[in-house]
Amino acid sequence: MTEQALKLCMELCKKSAETCESCAIACESEADPMLRSCIELTMDCADFCRLTASFIARRSDFIALVCQDCAEICTRCAESCEQHASERCRACAQACRRCAAECLQVGVVALA
Repeated sequence: MTEQALKLCMELCKKSAETCESCAIACESEADPMLRSCIELTMDCADFCRLTASFIARRSDFIALVCQDCAEICTRCAESCEQHASERCRACAQACRRCAAECLQVGVVALA
């Protein structure tokens, strides 16, 4: 696995975390009870993306494991956000999809 691939994955994890947090904060201000599960999922995703970026930064032996889990959480978050019309939700979904794709690739390569 190249240093460039790890750096890209780490940056996409950070971007996804920021976007998820921004989306959650914006959705909380809408006070729509239908958004509760989406808000919780975006916060979980933000936390896990930060964790993944931290593992990558340290070049942990567990990069493959956390990247695979991060890809799963990001995919679920994207699916949830895509159900809402808000521009912030759409941006969150897009950031999560990009992060998931890169994490999946890094996770597979790291396991090899």
